[in-house]
Amino acid sequence: MIPTCSPALHLAYCQNIHPGETWEEHLLALSDKAVAVKTALHSGGLLAPEAPFGLGLRLSAHAARELQAEDAIKQGSALFKAAHLYPFSINGFPFGKFHKGPVKENVYAPDWRATERLQYTIDLANALAAWLPEGGSGSISTVPGSYAAWIKNKEDALQMARTLGAAAAHLATLERSTGSLVHLGLEPEPDCFLETTPQTLDFFRNTLPQGALPVLQTTLGVGPADALELLHRHLGVCFDTCHVALQFEDPATALRAYRDAGILISKIQISAALRTKATPEACAALSSFQEPTYLHQVKARRDDGAILSWPDLPAALAALPSATALDELRVHFHVPLFIAPTAPLASTADTLDSAFWELVRSGVCPHLEIETYTFDVLPPEVHPGDIIRSIVEEYRWVLNHLAGGQTGSESL
Repeated sequence: MIPTCSPALHLAYCQNIHPGETWEEHLLALSDKAVAVKTALHSGGLLAPEAPFGLGLRLSAHAARELQAEDAIKQGSALFKAAHLYPFSINGFPFGKFHKGPVKENVYAPDWRATERLQYTIDLANALAAWLPEGGSGSISTVPGSYAAWIKNKEDALQMARTLGAAAAHLATLERSTGSLVHLGLEPEPDCFLETTPQTLDFFRNTLPQGALPVLQTTLGVGPADALELLHRHLGVCFDTCHVALQFEDPATALRAYRDAGILISKIQISAALRTKATPEACAALSSFQEPTYLHQVKARRDDGAILSWPDLPAALAALPSATALDELRVHFHVPLFIAPTAPLASTADTLDSAFWELVRSGVCPHLEIETYTFDVLPPEVHPGDIIRSIVEEYRWVLNHLAGGQTGSESL
């Protein structure tokens, strides 16, 4: 918890930065890396000695299934109590392997048409509900429906809405039985079924209720009004600031759009993308960011405001020499918040302006998660070094902005 903010805000760094697929591996990362970060924050004066330390967990489907056993839940509870940790959020986006090998578009599979995605989310919710502090709420982020190229027709979209309705029904039942409120946030991302704020708003207004409400009514035995209330209580958006910037959207304006539409903002992921002018020098600098693990979608804004798109950085670099009248490029490569890349490259961290931080401080969403997961694949010339120290500097940057400071990204 961030004690200086009112209403109370909860801040974590996402554990997807640490490799691991089994519960044992995740538990080791928590007892080793997360505790080391907590200790370093205390030593640096950013955290009081006995203050509880929030966790943004990342649990694979394999680990989530293991956590349906009571002994595994007790293992986590024992560590959290001993180390003054409290989990309040889970990154439920990557179903399987997320490090040390190609991930690319497989990170979106299985999508929300599949029962496997539903069961994975149910398993995560069950674990989180068991660990939440009394009276606390929990958030789970998930894929934005699907990768856009996989959705061929209206029926595909309705099937996703029906499966999401089943997830919301489980979360409602879970709250009834345990008293723990868990909500799910769809995370719009470039080249996905949900990509921009307008697309997401349209889905929540139209397709989602059409598919999800009948499922909620049938499963829970409630009427249309109650079903709609439960849908809004348990399903919303995960607002990733890197992804918003990639669409050339203003973060504060997008946050207000969700709030004003009555859509739950389940979690805000604080992250930054690469940005640069479309020059030969910039393309040369971007070439070192090509790597085989993750998709690095590229968006370019033309001088006339039109947006061009490429599915991955190599495809963009191949096409850019022949592109004309481009104003700016933005690359889906999460870069540390606290470092300004060397010119001609820059970061979208500066899109998180005073209006954005004012909304965050106002409590538009109490769950905040630092989500720079790419340290393992950063080019050596821009890697900040020690991972624990880097995470601490990410906290320092965020806490400074929450306190009202507006120093931008800076070198170590």
